[in-house]
Amino acid sequence: MIEFSGLFMQPEFWHKKWASNQIGFHLPQVNPYLQRFWPQLELEESARVLVPLCGKSLDLLWLAHRGHEVLGIELSERAVEDFFSEHGFDPVISEQGPFKVYRAGSIEIWCGDFFALTPGDAADCSAIYDRAALIALPPPMREQYATHLHRVLPKGSLGLLITLDYDQTEMSGPPFAVLDDEVQRLFGASWTLKILEDQDVLSESGKFLEAGVTRLEERVYRVSTR
Repeated sequence: MIEFSGLFMQPEFWHKKWASNQIGFHLPQVNPYLQRFWPQLELEESARVLVPLCGKSLDLLWLAHRGHEVLGIELSERAVEDFFSEHGFDPVISEQGPFKVYRAGSIEIWCGDFFALTPGDAADCSAIYDRAALIALPPPMREQYATHLHRVLPKGSLGLLITLDYDQTEMSGPPFAVLDDEVQRLFGASWTLKILEDQDVLSESGKFLEAGVTRLEERVYRVSTR
């Protein structure tokens, strides 16, 4: 049984990951599930999308190119600065409460602790995209995350949640395994959930194969607050 220390709860853990470029969790392309399933949500172009723990994801650009206002939340200032510099953006920098806010066009990334976000901060968000937040957190924080996400998002918010399902005893996270029964436990009481895709991806996941993982599935949920 793998024991989870408080290490992953410490900002310094993630700062070191970015500082040493240990960012295997960063994808060099737009997530294919986002491209496939997001249009099915039929959101208004003007919808503002909350992207927790966004890193420097190319998904932010894809969402912005669809006409959305994008609100990313990211702890690592290195990740935020890399995002804007790598795309040739010169962001306007300001402050919002405890957050350092970077804005260029329709993309804002708030640098700081996601758990410091308030309902007022996200009051004009009507969509949520989580590819890398829930699976980045150890078990004690996932419950806190789900509770906080529901607290800050307006009712009726709609979006996608992407998780990984594997035997956690075979490899330590992050990214962590978040099985369907846990998703149902964390979100089922206050969200409407629908599984859109459940795909075996072990053969294309080198890191997991090298670690000896014998099963790996990606699961995509359509989620909406109620």
